[in-house]
Amino acid sequence: MYGFRIVDKLQKMDVDIQKEQLRYHKKRVMVSKEFTFDAAHHLHNYEGKCKNLHGHTYKVIFGLSGFVDERGLMMDFGDIKDIWKNEIEIFLDHRYLNETLPPMNTTAENMVVWIYEKMAEALSQDERQKQYHGVRVEIVRLFETPTSYAEARREWMEVE
Repeated sequence: MYGFRIVDKLQKMDVDIQKEQLRYHKKRVMVSKEFTFDAAHHLHNYEGKCKNLHGHTYKVIFGLSGFVDERGLMMDFGDIKDIWKNEIEIFLDHRYLNETLPPMNTTAENMVVWIYEKMAEALSQDERQKQYHGVRVEIVRLFETPTSYAEARREWMEVE
């Protein structure tokens, strides 16, 4: 009725598929993961509503690229989550950003570069470089509202 069927035989490693078949290619690929956090801030030297203390539910999207390992995985999504939780979100979620971020105006444009730098720094650690072949940050998007975001891209961060 719905086109759904139960698998007759679950594929078995070393019987139906060999280890050398797990990696389909040797090309660079990008994986993406998004997170949300709630925070308060205000802007300095700004005439408008945002000069007053207010809050947002922010959304961050990471695009990370690298080469797949022998299993066909570039980076486990859970590992991206661990980096976010332990090395970046602790400065952002339910915080007063003017206090927890480095001295800066807490605009989305400034914050997205800081978030990019924190993720790039985390990925550059020796053990992560060994674990994830060629991993690098390609893009970070920081949504301040559902329709407004700032973006940092690798080619802008490394060249300019």
